[in-house]
Amino acid sequence: MCDDCHEENEQQEHEENEAYVVGRIILSLLIFAAGFKFKLLFILAYLIAGGDVLFRAAKNVVKGKVFDENFLMSVATLGALAIKEFPEAVMVMVLYQTGEYFQHRAVERSRNSIAELMDIRPDYANLDGKRVSPKDVKVGEVITVNPGEKIPLDGVVISGVASVDTSSLTGESLPRTVKIGDDVISGCIDCDGVLKIRVTKEFGESTVSKILELVENASSKKAQTENFITKFARYYTPAVVLFAVLLGVVFPFLARVPFTPWVARALTFLVISCPCALVISIPLSFFAGIGGASKQGILIKGSTFIETLSKPSVAVFDKTGTLTKGVFKVTEISSENPDLIRYAAYAESASSHPIAAAIRKEYGKDIPEIDDIKEVAGKGVEANIEGKLIKVGNAKFIGCEPVDKFGTVIYVSADGIYQGYIVISDEVKEDSKDAVSRLKKLGVFAEILTGDTYKTAEVVQKELGVDKVYAELLPQDKVNKIEDVINSSQGSVIFVGDGINDAPVLTRADVGIAMGGLGSDAAIEAADVVIMDDKPSKVADAVQISRKTMRIVKQNIVFALGVKGLFLILGGLGMMTMWGAVFADVGVSFIAILNALRALKVRK
Repeated sequence: MCDDCHEENEQQEHEENEAYVVGRIILSLLIFAAGFKFKLLFILAYLIAGGDVLFRAAKNVVKGKVFDENFLMSVATLGALAIKEFPEAVMVMVLYQTGEYFQHRAVERSRNSIAELMDIRPDYANLDGKRVSPKDVKVGEVITVNPGEKIPLDGVVISGVASVDTSSLTGESLPRTVKIGDDVISGCIDCDGVLKIRVTKEFGESTVSKILELVENASSKKAQTENFITKFARYYTPAVVLFAVLLGVVFPFLARVPFTPWVARALTFLVISCPCALVISIPLSFFAGIGGASKQGILIKGSTFIETLSKPSVAVFDKTGTLTKGVFKVTEISSENPDLIRYAAYAESASSHPIAAAIRKEYGKDIPEIDDIKEVAGKGVEANIEGKLIKVGNAKFIGCEPVDKFGTVIYVSADGIYQGYIVISDEVKEDSKDAVSRLKKLGVFAEILTGDTYKTAEVVQKELGVDKVYAELLPQDKVNKIEDVINSSQGSVIFVGDGINDAPVLTRADVGIAMGGLGSDAAIEAADVVIMDDKPSKVADAVQISRKTMRIVKQNIVFALGVKGLFLILGGLGMMTMWGAVFADVGVSFIAILNALRALKVRK
């Protein structure tokens, strides 16, 4: 069966199930009203409203899962029937089912906010004039994307110009223009032009596929608070059942008092004790927080990272491509030799490094094939060009005095004679200063970790107001440095990076955040959070969303336990009726769920 057909059937089945539940509630209420004239109708109304609860309780008992809300509701209401409290028994089931219905609606609303991302799933790809599944398109093949269609696969534009809507991925409302030579990612919508795109990744490795995988697995990594609530319910429920038995059976037997009022008191106690408010509202709060973040183009891989993101003390940024644009250009050439840039371009002709690309771009002419090129790790390259030994690299490699310039300085020598230098600079992102400023207001220190020179790093530090920089680091040094930061910090440590050499650091940090729009696949795989539009300020957004979510979680825990505790005491003392017990269960759950859904709303 096709995926679309399967999703349509699931949606239809879900709608039919909702209609069935609502129908049962209405029918049981109508029969309940008639029950005041014909008592037997109370039993029918009870079975219509609570038959599935009784069935689930019996099935769980057979499986050895005795103490859950189904068991508590079944024992309490069957006991109420036994002591001829028919209206109370029916209304407990009706209100319980009503509460369950609203709980499911709330969960669906939260799930749908994340499922909006699922709209990025492409339906088809236009290949050779035919519509085919994106999974059938191979790397290197050329697909056509028409106005209004989703881009089905990652690739590079080889023909056409169009405005592309990226809002489903990044949360940004303004479209961006793409043209020949630009990279495009799957999941975006072509607004107004015909594009021909050469595919660079298979569907399974594409941006849209990875995002869908992240979203689908987001609930698998639970926060410590969630795990605590699960364990709490495991011990809490048997404890209240035992207390109810002592209250309704053991005490009246020992005290030689009538059983009926004490059994009624115990049954009321059981209804109050249902842990629904905690068990449902806490995971829902985290789920809603993940949904709210996704609307902002921030993909959080699990609730455990929301908890950690809510209490950072330090945010450490990679510099190049994270705080800066990662687009290098030659800003100065200092030499009396007019061949300096040519020598450098020839020597760097085989390198894929952005600095080498900037030198070749500045040269701007065709480069013949150079066979004799040798790379000297951490220093530079040397090549035989036109009978001369050309060296391009750092000052130590060339054997000259370093110059004090902003940017990366590349020195050149020919046959051991110093020829001059080239300055290559990277531009700071417009958003970076706001990111650092907002993090500081949130009480988070901002630091830079980079392989670039201290001079370059310190210029960026001064421009952005960063607290500390660690520069001239090799990839393995970055891991050691982040270890030092973690060991010396009071709270959690965030690392934000985009390059393939950032993957080990992203993994080691308490929370690794990858710039996903332009970031490498390795960084996105290693990260715990992915920012889709490469804006550093989204780090502050992620912290704020996480803190709001954790506030809501704590509010729900305090509210649910507080009200439950009060009502349990009143129920145990016989000062609470079954109707009050229903409010303590269904009412508290409903209020907690409404509070949890506030995490979905994120101010832009």
